[in-house]
Amino acid sequence: MSVPESNKADTPDGQGLGGQYVLRPGMPQSVVGQRPVLGAGRLGRLLRGQGGEQVSRTLTSLFSLCAHAHRRTAAMALAAAQSHPVAPLSPEPSVLLWIETARDHLRAIALDWPQRLPEAVPGAPNLDWLRGCPLSLATARPLTDADAAWAALAALRVWLEQEVLHQTLAQWLAAHRHPDALADWCMAQSARLPPARCLAAWHPVASVLTPAMRRLDLLDADLARQTTQLHRLAQSLEDESGFAQLPTWLGRCAETGPWARQRHQHGQAPTPHSAWTRLSARWVELMELALTDRQNQTQGGVAPLASGALGLGDGRALAWSEMARGLLLHWVQLAPGAGVQAYRVLAPTEWNFHPEGALAHALAALEPLDIAAARTLAAAFDPCVAFTIQTRGSLGTADA
Repeated sequence: MSVPESNKADTPDGQGLGGQYVLRPGMPQSVVGQRPVLGAGRLGRLLRGQGGEQVSRTLTSLFSLCAHAHRRTAAMALAAAQSHPVAPLSPEPSVLLWIETARDHLRAIALDWPQRLPEAVPGAPNLDWLRGCPLSLATARPLTDADAAWAALAALRVWLEQEVLHQTLAQWLAAHRHPDALADWCMAQSARLPPARCLAAWHPVASVLTPAMRRLDLLDADLARQTTQLHRLAQSLEDESGFAQLPTWLGRCAETGPWARQRHQHGQAPTPHSAWTRLSARWVELMELALTDRQNQTQGGVAPLASGALGLGDGRALAWSEMARGLLLHWVQLAPGAGVQAYRVLAPTEWNFHPEGALAHALAALEPLDIAAARTLAAAFDPCVAFTIQTRGSLGTADA
């Protein structure tokens, strides 16, 4: 079982639009590449005149990884862009985003992590530890019923507690949130548990790689502030043709991922950020998602993942979802009675693999032949397209 690290269209119009990145440790231009589908108005042309489910089908064929998040975000954007909808759409229950993001985390941890280790060897990952897991990695149909999603989260919690952690999620999280405590646990569990073995193998290199941190803090608990910020970003998406491929926030590069969620803005005392904290954030968030309680959420508890939409007037809207790799944004312009006129997608990879971003600076600072560190940094920032690592005069192993 494997999942390709690429976004590839299934339609003839989408052929060759997935793109790839070349990472070049120790070189001034350390990140080279892009996704052609996001630039020069190509996505808008693919979607022009489409509406409703047709838009979702096209987007999920183009962005097959995290397709559920693209489908959800597109639906919210299209609904918000309609000034006077005949039948206003109710947004999908947030729990559907949460359970499918947990599935995405499991899939990446089980399939991608073993192949991205510096000492990775060919061969299928060991999936024995997933025996009895209530979430299938291979499902092609996301859950669409809120009750079923809550039941799946509860089942995931029981499985993690009984088969993986051998203690309650609340106890585990209380004891292992600090990076050093988590590293100790991974070392102790590495012989029996493949995800712990992966994290333990990464730790010596990842813990000393400390890219500068500038989180993408677009979302905010202050609704007025959040609305102002989202309007500003939407204007950039509309006005700047290359913004979706080379985004910046307030004139600077930013990064997004599980370590940069809205709910972390006013959380625990800050700990030093490294490639290790970025990698391990995915494992920790899997536990946090499984611990999400229906009653607590009903009573106004902090959502583990944020999503929403903002109507901008004149048939335009911006929608967002915090998904497995970070913050996903969709901007749409509708033509009166004629479906999509223009469309932009701004995905986590374009923030994190920006040629002037934190990853690029960290790669440029490496020794030119340090492929292990380059692979570790790439795994930490987790692209959703293929990448290769290039050293001076030669190519490293392709991660795909």
